[in-house]
Amino acid sequence: MQADINKDFAAWYQEAVLSADLADYGPVRGTIIFKPYGYALWKKVQNILGKMINEELGAEDVYFPSLIPYEFLSKEKEHVEGFAPEVAVVTHAGGKKLDKPVVIRPTSETVMYDAFARWIESYKDLPLKVNQWVNIVRWEKRTVLFLRSSEFLWQEGHTVHATESQADSMVMEALSIYDKFLRSYMAIPGIKGYKTNGERFAGALYTTTIEVLLKSRRALQIATSHNLGQGFAKAFGIKYVNKYNKEVYPWQTSWGLSTRSLGGLIGLHGDEKGVVFPPYMAPIPVVIIPIFKGEAERLEVAEYIAGIEKMLKGVGIKFKTDWSDNTPGWKFNHWEAKGVPLRIEVGLKEVKKHMVKCVSRVDGQAKSFSKGSKLYKYIEAFLDEIQAQILARANTFLNEHITEAQNEKELEEILHDKGGFIKVFFKDDDKKAEYLQAKYKITPRVVPLDTYSELGHDFITGEKGARLTLFAKAY
Repeated sequence: MQADINKDFAAWYQEAVLSADLADYGPVRGTIIFKPYGYALWKKVQNILGKMINEELGAEDVYFPSLIPYEFLSKEKEHVEGFAPEVAVVTHAGGKKLDKPVVIRPTSETVMYDAFARWIESYKDLPLKVNQWVNIVRWEKRTVLFLRSSEFLWQEGHTVHATESQADSMVMEALSIYDKFLRSYMAIPGIKGYKTNGERFAGALYTTTIEVLLKSRRALQIATSHNLGQGFAKAFGIKYVNKYNKEVYPWQTSWGLSTRSLGGLIGLHGDEKGVVFPPYMAPIPVVIIPIFKGEAERLEVAEYIAGIEKMLKGVGIKFKTDWSDNTPGWKFNHWEAKGVPLRIEVGLKEVKKHMVKCVSRVDGQAKSFSKGSKLYKYIEAFLDEIQAQILARANTFLNEHITEAQNEKELEEILHDKGGFIKVFFKDDDKKAEYLQAKYKITPRVVPLDTYSELGHDFITGEKGARLTLFAKAY
């Protein structure tokens, strides 16, 4: 890697993504081409998180159109005002100007809720829980591969409930599923909590979020879950007849996680060699590097490796054997840059000793195992160890970069010297938030759930009733 992750994170990040062959730039500003290795990452998100959403949250998969009547957005005033600057509008099609313009999906609330009004008639139709995996277009001013692009991929869940308490429970259930997925598979620890009023989703009653911190010490909103109240139901005429034969409005939620999470994965776990993938998320958890001189050694090593490959296939451990003409040193660097968590080296020495040498991508730790019937168990255990090590390292980084400030002077000093999350007592106020953003380029990222009931004095004004809030520079 040419760029230094600590001195120039932006340059390092771009180089890491391109060196790992994850993505390329699209022909339209802000668009991204997912290359096979990068799309394989997203497929793992779909497979793992998708199963959790279907089985643990009970949401069924659907697909809605990407073209939405422009007039739909205007049905919920706050919603259209929130998205108007980012909306891509189609005014011509089929060789002529459209009578009514359409927008390319910036989110699906409006197109879904038009249908929900037809689908829901009785309390027996509730709860309704659907989920879809789609592309989204938002005309971003500043773009970064995966982290922020004009077109991206995401999962969005939408639910309809009979009561407010059921919607509240759904919001937290979805947030917990994201947290479980991020920690257990992506090895990403985050801060769960509420968004301030100025940061909530347009049209929502309130928004919950998971905020993570990257090596740049900037925050990333990685997943959100919203209680939409009854505003959209009233705007789109979603009503149902309850058990008392009375027509009432339901309560709704929406929640989502996007390919921005891949940017979080790269930006949190990467190092001076490039990307680092936790074994449970890696497209290729294991790479086998043959080491030999001459044809005779190559044949002997190949026969030995064939036995390892058969064993790994038998237990479902995905791997890649690099038989390219490049030198072993080049291969080591290449697969390290691609973030493969475990490297198996097999040369004549290993063949003679009937051993397998395994090397961790995280810290270079090497372990040699006997090539016996239990070899796969040793490899699985080593992969589990690497996964745990990556999560522990991420936890340490997060905890070391949450600093409490008592006043504005301390906040300024922390920003200058350390960065990261700055914890302050803040009484939610848009004008104060705008002031801090203009002066320090920071925004209120999250009001943590675990300290939500703790009240103090606002660090700027001294007002009572302020909640602990984490501020940071963000993507």
